[in-house]
Amino acid sequence: MEMLHYDFMQRAFCAGALIALVAPVLGVYLLLRRQALMADMLSHVSLAGIAAGAYLGANPTATGFAVAVAGAIVVEYVRRFYKTYGEISVAILMIGGLSSAAILMGLNKSLNQSVSSYLFGSVVAVDRTELVLLFSVVLAGAVFFYVLRRPLYQIAFDEETAATNGLPVKGLSLAFSLLTGMVVSSAMPVVGVLLVSALIVLPASLAIRVAPSFAAALWMAMGVGLVGVFTGLTASYELSTPPGGTIALTLLLLLLAGVLSKKAYARLAQRNQPQLDKAEAAAIGPAAGFSNHTTLH
Repeated sequence: MEMLHYDFMQRAFCAGALIALVAPVLGVYLLLRRQALMADMLSHVSLAGIAAGAYLGANPTATGFAVAVAGAIVVEYVRRFYKTYGEISVAILMIGGLSSAAILMGLNKSLNQSVSSYLFGSVVAVDRTELVLLFSVVLAGAVFFYVLRRPLYQIAFDEETAATNGLPVKGLSLAFSLLTGMVVSSAMPVVGVLLVSALIVLPASLAIRVAPSFAAALWMAMGVGLVGVFTGLTASYELSTPPGGTIALTLLLLLLAGVLSKKAYARLAQRNQPQLDKAEAAAIGPAAGFSNHTTLH
C-alpha cells in the first residue's frame, strides 16, 4: 500500500499495533473490577504532568509518564480509604489533574498550543523515542499479564475471596494500577487524553459481551483493538481525518456492530429452536457477558 512507503505511517502502524495489543487486555480487567473510568482519570492526571513539564522546560512526555504512575499509586491508596465508595478515588484524582493542568496552562498562555496537541494525540507524529517507550511498556505488560494471569483472574472477580485464598491482593492491585498508569501515559501520544480510554474500554466492552470465556475475551479484545486501529489509521489516511478520533469512532462502530450481531444471532437461535426451555435460551442470549464461573482456559 502507498501509505506504508512513508516512515511516519510505518511508525504509526507500529505504535498503534503495540497499544492495541496491551490496552484492550488491560480494559478487560478494568471492566471486571468496575474501574472503567480509571484510564480516563489517569489520562487527565497525566495531562497535568505534561503541562508541568512544559511549564518547567522539561520533557512533557517524561513528566506526564511520571505523574501518571504517581497518580496510579495515589488512587490505589485513596480507593482503600473509601472502601465502600471506590469510585470516589477516581473523581478526586480526576478533579486534581484537570484543575492542575488548567492552572498551569493559565499561568503561561504559550503552553496552550504545546499541551493541546496531547488532547487528541497524533499517531502519525509518534517519534522514535515515544515508540521505544511504548514498546517497553507493552513488553512489561505482556510479562505482567502472563506471569500473574491466574492471580489477576481471581482478584478481578472477587478481591475478598482472593485474599482469603492467600493472594497478596494489595500488592497485586498496586502493581496493576502502576501498569495502568504506564499504559495510559504511553498511549497518549497515539490517541490523546480525550480518547485514550477508547482503546482500553471499547474493545474490552465488546469482548466481555460476546466472548464465551475469560481467555476468549482477552484474545477477542486484542483482535478488535488491532482491527480498529488498522482500519482507523487507513481511513484517516484516505479521508484526511484526525487519526485518534477516527480510531475511536471505528472502535465504537465495531462495538455496536458486534452487540447487534450477537442479539440478532440469539433471536434467530431462539426462533429455530422453540423447544429450548428458558434456562437454555438465557444461556444462548447475551446476558452480561461471561460470569465469574467461567474458566481461565
